[in-house]
Amino acid sequence: MVKINPKARDLVSCRSMIHKKPAFGVFYGENPLEAPFPLLLLEVSLVILISRLVRILLKPLRQPRVVSDVIGGIIVGPTVLGRSRSFTMNVFSDQGSFLVHNLGIVGFMYFLFVSGVKMDLTVLKTSGRKHLTLAAFGVMAPLISVTIVAVLIRTRLDHELQKGSSIWGIATGLSITAFPVLYPILRELNLLSSEIGRTALNISIITDTIGITSVMAFEAAKQGEAKSIAALWYVVSLIGFMAFTLTVVRKIMSWILQRTPEGKPVGQAYIIFILLAVMVMALLSDFFGAAIANGPLWLGLAIPDGPPLGSTIVDKCETIMMEIFMPFAYASVGLYIDLFRLSDYWSSLSPLLILTMTGYLAKMLATLLTAHFLEMPFRDGLTLSLILSLRGQVEYLIFLHWLDLKMLKLPGFTLMVLLSTLMTAVATPLFSTLYNPTRPYMVNKRRTIQHTAPNTELHLVACNHDQESVTWLINLLEVSNPTLSSPFVVYALHLVELLGRATPIFIDHEKHEKQYGEANYATVHTALKYYQETSGDFVRIHPFTAVSPRKSMYQDICELALVKKATLIILPFHIGSIDMNGNISHLVNTNILDHAPCSVAILVDKAPQRSQLISRSIRGSTHHFAVLFLGGADAREALAYADRMAGNPDVSLTVIRFLTENYERDDGLEKKLDDGLVTWFWVKNEANDQVIYREVVVRNGEETVGAIQAMNNDLYDLWIVGRKHGINPTLLEGLAHWSENQELGVIGDYIASVDFSSTASVLVLQQQVLRGQRNASR
Repeated sequence: MVKINPKARDLVSCRSMIHKKPAFGVFYGENPLEAPFPLLLLEVSLVILISRLVRILLKPLRQPRVVSDVIGGIIVGPTVLGRSRSFTMNVFSDQGSFLVHNLGIVGFMYFLFVSGVKMDLTVLKTSGRKHLTLAAFGVMAPLISVTIVAVLIRTRLDHELQKGSSIWGIATGLSITAFPVLYPILRELNLLSSEIGRTALNISIITDTIGITSVMAFEAAKQGEAKSIAALWYVVSLIGFMAFTLTVVRKIMSWILQRTPEGKPVGQAYIIFILLAVMVMALLSDFFGAAIANGPLWLGLAIPDGPPLGSTIVDKCETIMMEIFMPFAYASVGLYIDLFRLSDYWSSLSPLLILTMTGYLAKMLATLLTAHFLEMPFRDGLTLSLILSLRGQVEYLIFLHWLDLKMLKLPGFTLMVLLSTLMTAVATPLFSTLYNPTRPYMVNKRRTIQHTAPNTELHLVACNHDQESVTWLINLLEVSNPTLSSPFVVYALHLVELLGRATPIFIDHEKHEKQYGEANYATVHTALKYYQETSGDFVRIHPFTAVSPRKSMYQDICELALVKKATLIILPFHIGSIDMNGNISHLVNTNILDHAPCSVAILVDKAPQRSQLISRSIRGSTHHFAVLFLGGADAREALAYADRMAGNPDVSLTVIRFLTENYERDDGLEKKLDDGLVTWFWVKNEANDQVIYREVVVRNGEETVGAIQAMNNDLYDLWIVGRKHGINPTLLEGLAHWSENQELGVIGDYIASVDFSSTASVLVLQQQVLRGQRNASR
């Protein structure tokens, strides 16, 4: 018989390990929750449902997902639902808590693994003085400040926190900015492609490198508290384990890439092997005394980011990791937290509160002052300091590790989690309000085709994503009549969706030989280079590549247009394939139309084969274009662009102006501007036999469509129309419900649709919306 020390009686917990038979159901008087699997199903449903509900409630407050998810975890813990004894006994008993904590650890493991896959360590080589300076001062200031304060109040700290290794661990944890925390928040707020977002990600990768080194030193110091030789063996085994990961494992990943045919996805067997290797690496890191999550993180770092391997891994496991396993990670944190008991331990927690606040304030002030020294605007510096103060998943995992090491007790753990969550909850809406990535695009200077002098260079940003989009781009440039007196400077931006990596890339191919996805880009680059050589001095092409998330892709386009002082952004639009991988989506087009610092043209290529025939015989044959002039700023921009085409001897241009009967509901100022431009156009082209001008009077939208349909006799190769601004509403009366693609406008969408039986392409133009007009135009 085993004797139990009476003093230790409260520390002993006996569990029945007998596997019960499956219950027949509640109607037989049995409790299905007594079996592990039904209990697991209930916990999965409950945790995910509560997390989703809190996320929906907090979304209007601009709270990131990590805040709502950890609040959901706290709700299922002893703070809210766990206060009910029956709920705790039935759902989160010892057996239920055991399942939650283990699934939570699995969630943290795969979260850090995926974060490691997305990280681009080449940033360490390419980081400039600005990033290194901000990272260095942002880490050293809180590290030194927390250490000094900890030494001064050392006698007031708990016994474990008084140790030198514990002080170092606390100071390090409060100093670093974790990349796995920053990336999902910046992605949620659509700031990955912004200047501040790129800067913050680069700094976080640098500080993570410092953080990993500091954590290794902390673990070694902890191991050496019992025996000095243990610290030595820990360092030796850890270095060997890291060397194995970054050499042998890296070579295995390279071998997998070599075995994958170019342009093909990575084999399913390899992906399963890598996902299983996450478990093995976690086991080995725990075996060598490192924290269990370090192995998966290092494995992720050893995998080449981006396509095909990195993107496939992220695509296969990110959803189930974030939606299934991570809610359990937050629940495992919440099960330790009881906010109602904090007041009982306030006197012992006040020193820890002082240390934490010292770390947060020192980091913010150091980042803000360093940004000021580097001549960053105050608003940008404050935004960056708030972003680098974000806390989340990595900190929660570190706190759990400190709890296991008995550095923290449950009240201290609760306080640290609460402060970290509060910091992120306050900082996120603040910097999302302070920083508007589209603010620089709101310019007051005219950058339009209409207001560009005839005999000057025309700067264009032309977006493409594949060989087909380059074909229509070359066709459009040919018929747009570039000349020696008015040459085109084309900034050809190859768009690639960011997959399997976190840091966006912007490449100027005239300055860097680096290419992203060489197989996909080689054909595009060759076609552009060949066209420039055959065009002589008429066209100069500067190639670029932007690799960014689809939600923030418009920022790269607008930034390039702003820096290069472009007059026009040209975008592709493919009927029926808007959301295919690599194509510009409806969201990207809409964002560019809302924020562009210049005019925008969207080309709908309805007949690729016909366009290729035009391309082969572009010179020496006549092509018929039609301008539908319905009035307003966009229509004037369309007519100004068509006027440039009219100078091409191979182009026959027909301009149809739509007017209302007795000028009903006409805007006086808009009509005066329309009359002035139309008169100028007709006087200029009156002697040109290739230009025809007509006027049509209509009474409503039905007659407008009827007049357009009467022109549809397959004579035209291209329709040119203004998008929407300034059109007399009478001309569109009754047509609003027909429009499916708002970026094309009502008339542009109609003539681009299958209902309009024409194989001609459509060019829709929007004139630049100035800063003061932007809100009014929406």
